[in-house]
Amino acid sequence: MQNNRLKSPSQSTEKTHIRQLGINLNQWYTVARSTEVQTQPLAVKIWNLAIVLFRNSADKINALEDRCPHRQVKLSHGKIKGELIECAYHGWRFNAIGECAEVDYLAANQKLPNCKIRSFPVKEKSGFIWIFPGDETKAEQIDLLSLPEWEHLNYIATVAVIECQAHYSFLIENLMDMYHGHLHEDLQAWANPVLDTLAEDEHKVTALYQAESYYKIDKIWSVSQLFFKSLRQLHPEPLEVSYVYPHWVSTLGNDFKIYCLVCPVSETATRAYLIHFTSLNAFWRLHKLPVWFRRFIKDSLFGAAQKLLDGLVRQDVLMIEEEQQAFLQNSEIKSYELNRALVSVQRLIRSQAEK
Repeated sequence: MQNNRLKSPSQSTEKTHIRQLGINLNQWYTVARSTEVQTQPLAVKIWNLAIVLFRNSADKINALEDRCPHRQVKLSHGKIKGELIECAYHGWRFNAIGECAEVDYLAANQKLPNCKIRSFPVKEKSGFIWIFPGDETKAEQIDLLSLPEWEHLNYIATVAVIECQAHYSFLIENLMDMYHGHLHEDLQAWANPVLDTLAEDEHKVTALYQAESYYKIDKIWSVSQLFFKSLRQLHPEPLEVSYVYPHWVSTLGNDFKIYCLVCPVSETATRAYLIHFTSLNAFWRLHKLPVWFRRFIKDSLFGAAQKLLDGLVRQDVLMIEEEQQAFLQNSEIKSYELNRALVSVQRLIRSQAEK
């Protein structure tokens, strides 16, 4: 006899494609560098949420919905007035929790409008602005990704901005797949990777590759390898990459630490900050120098790897955006994958998106 039992929803509904999954909003996301938010409001976006950042007179960062509830125009077009942000259209002013606090043309017999826009938990740490777009009651339960090298005097930083018109999963997979070094030619920092071990849990995927590095920062002149290809020589170095949802961390031997702070903007747009740290730990004599001088060296060398990093980003973004366009043109085409790390990455993306 034919079985006419109804299928359960999980059986009858196909899974959402990995390239269409949302994000776990209950995480801290980096939306701007501290230097981007000065005396004027700054418009940012995270997963289709339009947000305005502004500093008050005490230099404290605030984050509100980027709309004036009066006529729904962008507050980011306005200006800062002391502790308040002022709408450019009619001059209504709002405080840090989104309440209307002042209207210049309010009549004597009128009360301030009882309208309020959403405010977001926001933190300024390690040179970046972090937003918590989810349930604000959970914000203090979730840790920000730590960047101890940002202030450490033995690390030289370079920051590159990644702007790609693609779903964030394409970027994460690119970062976790060390076999794509073939793409980077003269800019390649590593070679001959072999996936050694893979570990995963509900928050993190870590892949350890045995590889070779073109760089070794062990003498003061060796920093010049960042600028002159002829000085580079391959030598074995472990290459570890971790997807610490929603961000990414990598170490290449003892000399380089790289972070990618990811901000998914929409289903087809991603913004990220790639932060490259070159270690000076091999120069033990630096510890004997005055702190002010070590700070001077750190600040003077900021951006030393900019050309290298920007070149890598351009090449990766080109590929990532081509992947996105191919998916949009035909989402049914099957892709083939040999790197088992990416299977773990997709599993983590799905589990977090479904939370």
